[in-house]
Amino acid sequence: MKKRISILTLLLLALIVSATTVKAQKVYTVKYESQADIKVYIVKYESQCDLKVFHVKYESQAKKEGKWFNVKYESQADKKLYYVDYESQADLKIYYVDYESQAGWKNTSKSHLMK
Repeated sequence: MKKRISILTLLLLALIVSATTVKAQKVYTVKYESQADIKVYIVKYESQCDLKVFHVKYESQAKKEGKWFNVKYESQADKKLYYVDYESQADLKIYYVDYESQAGWKNTSKSHLMK
């Protein structure tokens, strides 16, 4: 009985940990800054970014940090983004990468923005 309880406890703990570490990666671009959760600026060089982003084709691929899926409707999004014109206006600086494997955080201090 103790073995069964400890296995169930471990499974429950693993489920809780995995649920709290899932990052929001379904995004929607809003028209107005006041509607946004995050203000984003696209930098020219990878060394300037906080997050390297790769746009995936399917929603199911958007689980890892930096893999974004653009949804059609605002209500489907985990985060609403507004792209700003100047770096100083941004909460998050991103750089688009060519390969899915390159996606991820360069500046983990900003990771709370996508949770």
